[in-house]
Amino acid sequence: MSWISDEALARLQAASALPDLSGTRYRIVERIGAGGMGAVYLAEDSVLARRVALKILDVPDAAGELAARLLREAQILARLEHPGIVPVHDAGTLADGRAFYAMKFVQGERLDRHIASANLLADRLRIFQGICDAVGFAHVRGVLHRDLKPENIMVGPFGEVLVMDWGVAKILRQPSESCDVSADQGRPFSASGAAPKMIRTAHGAVLGTPGYMAPEQARGDSEKLDERADIFSLGALLQFLLANSGAPPRLAAIALKSMAADPAARYATVPELSQDVSRYLDGLPVAAYPENILQKAARWAERYRVAIVLVLTYLLVRALMLLWTRR
Repeated sequence: MSWISDEALARLQAASALPDLSGTRYRIVERIGAGGMGAVYLAEDSVLARRVALKILDVPDAAGELAARLLREAQILARLEHPGIVPVHDAGTLADGRAFYAMKFVQGERLDRHIASANLLADRLRIFQGICDAVGFAHVRGVLHRDLKPENIMVGPFGEVLVMDWGVAKILRQPSESCDVSADQGRPFSASGAAPKMIRTAHGAVLGTPGYMAPEQARGDSEKLDERADIFSLGALLQFLLANSGAPPRLAAIALKSMAADPAARYATVPELSQDVSRYLDGLPVAAYPENILQKAARWAERYRVAIVLVLTYLLVRALMLLWTRR
């Protein structure tokens, strides 16, 4: 009798748990993550000779609600063609009955891990603006993310910022290019061509992450949510980015305005929030932080400090030269 080592046994168990990709263009390389609805695998696309990420349900559910939600997520991503949102390449049902979709394989770090190496405040704010760009685009396309948090943001090796995990997104309205998805519903497609199943988020269901959810979202008021719920989450993300950098008062005010308990007191749109951050970076006044005379003078001096130092240095040198020539 031959004995199998624990390591070899673990490899066999992992291999036996892999989904059956026979009949597809994909070959699994390794499992790279897991989520609420299934697992994510690194795979080879044999047709285009590239690596992709496959999100696959953990259990066969071809006609059930989980499959409908997974494919709804794929549809949402497919309508959001933006550099800050991972593109979807393919979707369907595997031979073993598991629903899946294929997307771009993203290399990088989650924001909560990347932030340790982003020491400069300006670098952190540019990451934040990248998040705002993607979320603002989704809002224009009628999509609310509903789960913005550091773990759902990826930063690539060249500084690219990607907003991930749109599994609990809400469809607010149709974009101008009509897509077959109704408000807060999805029409997931199936590989068999069967009629898509309608799904709806139950009223009162709390979807999101504590600490990053708007108060109205935490109450389960899903029917009343609008773009300002994501703006609250963006404010919480900004606070996270500022946590260990001694947040300047103007930036702290931007985060607090974004996270106001009353949605009407928040920024009305993501571009307004991002514009206030841009104004801070440019040394201009921000809407969230009314200034008195002394604060305006201090900000002006900070913005033009190099020029002020040069002028003062020139005047000092001129004064010394005059004193020298009169001796």
